[in-house]
Amino acid sequence: MKTGFIGIGNMGGAILDSYASSPAGAADEIRICDLNAEACQAKMTAFPGIVPADTIGELVDSSEVIVAGVKPQGMDSVMEEIAGKYRPDKIIISMAAGITIGYITERLGSDARVVRIMPNTPAKVGEGMIALCRGDNITEEDMEKVERVLAPAGIIQTVGEEQIDCVIGVSGSSPAYTYMYIEGLVDAAVKNGMDAGQARVFAAQSVLGAAKMVLESRESIRQLRINVCSPGGTTIEAVNKLLENGFMDKIGEGFQAAVDRSIEMTKEKDGKN
Repeated sequence: MKTGFIGIGNMGGAILDSYASSPAGAADEIRICDLNAEACQAKMTAFPGIVPADTIGELVDSSEVIVAGVKPQGMDSVMEEIAGKYRPDKIIISMAAGITIGYITERLGSDARVVRIMPNTPAKVGEGMIALCRGDNITEEDMEKVERVLAPAGIIQTVGEEQIDCVIGVSGSSPAYTYMYIEGLVDAAVKNGMDAGQARVFAAQSVLGAAKMVLESRESIRQLRINVCSPGGTTIEAVNKLLENGFMDKIGEGFQAAVDRSIEMTKEKDGKN
C-alpha cells in the first residue's frame, strides 16, 4: 500500500516512525514530502527505501493513502496542491487542529474520502492515543487501510467530529501537562538529594504504572487513589495538600483552556473560508 506523508515534523514524523518500524509499513512503499530537507534525509537514513517526493502533487499522484501532518496555518496552500492531483479513490488523513472534514471536502469534492484524526506525541513510541473521525465516504475497506497506518502508533478510538475539541483537552494536549507533573516530581526529588537521572526514572515509571492500572483495573480511578492512601500515612498527606491547593481544579482549567482554543481555531478558520 503506497502511503504518502506530507509534513514529517513532531506529529507527522511520529506516525511515520511507528508505521515504518512496523511489519505493516514497507519503507519502499512510503513517500515523504517536507520543506525541511534535513528531516527528509534523516527519515531516509533511518528507514532505507523511503522515497522523497519533490512536490506534494507528485506524492499525492503516487500514493493511495495521504497523511497530512501539516500545521493549521499551512493547510490552505497544501490543500491547493493536493487538489491538483487528488482523485476520490485516495484517502486523506488530516491531523490539523481546527481543520474540519467539511473544510477538506469543500476543496477536494463531495466524494473525497477523508479521515480526521487527533493523535498525541507518544505515538512516537507506539503508545499514542488517536481519536479518529470518519468522513461519510469512508468505507470499511478504507478503514482497514487507515488502521494499518495508524495502529502501530497506539490506541485508536472512533469519535464524532463534535468531540474533537474535548479530545484535544483530554489527550491531544495532555502529554504536556503530564510532563509538567513528572518534571515537578523530579525537581522536588532533586531538592531532597536524589540524582536527577534516577529521579526521572522513578517519576516516569510511577506514572507509567499508574496509567496501566487505570487501563487494566475494574475499579474506579477514585478508588485506585483511595487504595494508596492509608490513614495517617504519607500518601494521604500529599493528596490532601494537593487538594487544598486546588490540584484537580487547576487540571480542569488547563484542560478547558485547550478545548476553548481548539474551538476558537475552528471558528477562525471557518471565518476565513
